[in-house]
Amino acid sequence: MTAVVAPRVGHLLGAPHHDGSALYVSTPTPHLGESVTVRVRVPVGLDEHGVHLRVVRDAEPRLSAARLVATTAQDRWYEAQVLVHNPVTSYRFLIDVPGGYRWLNGRGLFDREVSDAADFRLTVFEPAPAWMSRSLVYQIFPDRFARGITDKVLPDWAQAADWSDEPLASGHGVSTQLYGGDLPGVHAHLDHLVELGVGTVYLTPVFPARSNHRYDATSFDAVDPLLGGDAALADLSRAVHERGMRVLGDITTNHTGVGHDWFTAARADRSSEERAFYYWTHDEPGYVGWLEHSSLPKLDYSAPALVRRMISGPASVIGRWLAPPFALDGWRVDVANMTGRYADQDLTHEIARTVRATMAEINPDAVLVAEHFHDSGPDMTGDGWHASMNYAAFTRPVWSWVVDPDSAVPAVGLPTALPRRSGREMVAAMRDFDAVVPWKVMATQWNMLGSHDTPRLRTLVGSLAMVEVAAGLLFTYPGTPVLFAGDEIGARGTNGEHARVTMPWDDPERWDQATFDVFRALTALRSASDALCVGGLRWVVVEDDAVAYLRETPDESVLVLLARAPWAGARLPAELVPDGTVPRTLYGSAPLERSDAGWLLPGTGPGVHVWRVRDTALATDSSSARTADAAHR
Repeated sequence: MTAVVAPRVGHLLGAPHHDGSALYVSTPTPHLGESVTVRVRVPVGLDEHGVHLRVVRDAEPRLSAARLVATTAQDRWYEAQVLVHNPVTSYRFLIDVPGGYRWLNGRGLFDREVSDAADFRLTVFEPAPAWMSRSLVYQIFPDRFARGITDKVLPDWAQAADWSDEPLASGHGVSTQLYGGDLPGVHAHLDHLVELGVGTVYLTPVFPARSNHRYDATSFDAVDPLLGGDAALADLSRAVHERGMRVLGDITTNHTGVGHDWFTAARADRSSEERAFYYWTHDEPGYVGWLEHSSLPKLDYSAPALVRRMISGPASVIGRWLAPPFALDGWRVDVANMTGRYADQDLTHEIARTVRATMAEINPDAVLVAEHFHDSGPDMTGDGWHASMNYAAFTRPVWSWVVDPDSAVPAVGLPTALPRRSGREMVAAMRDFDAVVPWKVMATQWNMLGSHDTPRLRTLVGSLAMVEVAAGLLFTYPGTPVLFAGDEIGARGTNGEHARVTMPWDDPERWDQATFDVFRALTALRSASDALCVGGLRWVVVEDDAVAYLRETPDESVLVLLARAPWAGARLPAELVPDGTVPRTLYGSAPLERSDAGWLLPGTGPGVHVWRVRDTALATDSSSARTADAAHR
């Protein structure tokens, strides 16, 4: 890595800031009718006349003056009260400055009128369980992880593959190429997960099916015998929990396989209860399939009997697998965005709330995560799905920043190659999507650098150095980091099917220990810092080739710098670090250096640097801060 000698760029610490973290919001989950204290920090150089809070109550905006409560060397802190009159209460700040006013919302500061879509939000809905904020989720595609059963007989639909075979990328056999991985194989390698620092094991479907991915279930009543059956899942769950980890299942609430017991009964008898479980048409093949796939008939939740069997109550499919001996700690829901939606019917939110109520009845600490490949905002108010797979707000923007300029990897779901974009464009996209969901939802969204449906990260970026930059974002950005098994050892693949490679337990040529060491170090970094797990997010530098941000709690501030290439560097104000504090380097080789005018961010790259710039309580009120200058207003 070579430093660039050039004029240092500006920073964003001169802008007012608010987010939904504990530093700025007194009560993250208030009761209806409760008053919540919200704080906003305004840099001392802005010379504002005052600050007002704009709250929307019963669809009508109301303004009230915020109170100046503290002045520090760097900021003035204002407080205001938000009455939570509606289950979802939105608000933003008006900053009164010379020559006009500006609006501060989730996307930033604006000197023009803005819509309510990106306003900050308080909700009365309980967030995802606290354990998810501190957990690395490890996704396992059972057929490709490890073989534990040596004498299994493959079904007639399967095409046997050797463990070292390269997966098919497209065409005939993609879904029937079977390697024979199973749940006892997962059990045998749990120590690898412990060494990596995994907190949650997420298994793609384990129900019997006629494909290697098993999203075409033929039953929800048993574990596929090819995977070891019910006993294997119970044994795995027990072993996972004994190691202090959790385990999540994967369920298709949107559809079944064409060979499912329910669909077989529905086709055989028009008067059967199961007949109402599906959508029927006069066109071939006579029923509605997911994305017109005849192998995946779509479920119709206007049928009360389907609701009872699938999602409502302890005896439902959702419920029974959360209870002992399987004791799943929650579900990832396949194509959740389409569940209950067809033509003029939209039951998605009702279904999500029902699933969540069923889970809470059995395990109040269970988590519910929705698959959603595009804009999940309208579905993520927090009363149904706890979080979503964050492709739109994290995966896609990050990919576009870290992708190798010479890469031919296609953009997922689009008829074009993945473009390489600037840090400014990446951050703009992230802020756009993050701002339309409540903070406590954003703070637990599943952030990923790949999954069983995408190309592999190493193929996308081309080098270990850029894998580290991408992983640095994954482990320091708000949300729950999710890792697809194999990424931690440098697995490669050009698309979702091709990326479903086997774990090379006995093949050192396919096992990149240096990559594993990077992921293990970043997992340890995150787990050792409250700020990185639950802190707020304040952007500090956003340039083409580098971004930096602060993660902050009331008791800790961590500065993160990620660079994809050498850049100009930046000078940050001296007040960033409280008097007497020596910034501690938590990750990377460069110290945060002091100059007469402030702190210098290094212009080296590619690289990841993390510093703890504060480990004491931040004074934000009149009882602990410097005396507020009330005359300022």
